[in-house]
Amino acid sequence: MISYVRGELAAVEPQKAIVDVGGVGYGVYMPQQALSLLPRPGNEVKLYTYLNVKEDAMQLFGFLSRDDLEIFRLVIGVNGIGPKGGLNILSCMSPDELRFAIMSGDAKAISAAPGIGKKTAEKLILELRDKIDISDVLDHAAHGAGEQAHAPEDESGMQAEAVQALVALGYGNAESLRAVRKTSPDCQTVEDILKEALQHLF
Repeated sequence: MISYVRGELAAVEPQKAIVDVGGVGYGVYMPQQALSLLPRPGNEVKLYTYLNVKEDAMQLFGFLSRDDLEIFRLVIGVNGIGPKGGLNILSCMSPDELRFAIMSGDAKAISAAPGIGKKTAEKLILELRDKIDISDVLDHAAHGAGEQAHAPEDESGMQAEAVQALVALGYGNAESLRAVRKTSPDCQTVEDILKEALQHLF
């Protein structure tokens, strides 16, 4: 298993990056959004990778953070979605957008990816919804992709409780999550978060 590759970015092609590691050029397939965030060739990069072994080929799929790689692993764990399908999904939406789509049951957004039909998108939502926790989504959103820090447990817990309260009031998962994400970090209680989140919803 190749967990990551680190070396000089030699070139960026339409679907993959070429990384020079000790004189060996590794072709790493990446989502389009991730490819667009790479530095200019000649700079050092570190890509977290998944090695897909088939009878006739070995392919490396790369991501800018462990979190992105973990989402990819979850997606390809769904029966009927292979590495190419997972890459197509993450080329059309960011990991955060995919989380929101899964939690809100937005099969239409997921099925916009090439090769992913409505039934496959619905199956993905059904299988992954219980594997994604609201507090994890909020925690990741608070710090941004690729960072290792985590929100204090009480803070993410309050945010999760606020989201659940908004859902109980009849708001959708996705809009509740987005409203809570917009609240100030100065909020001290769940009630503070709810009051501010409701302002963003009206």
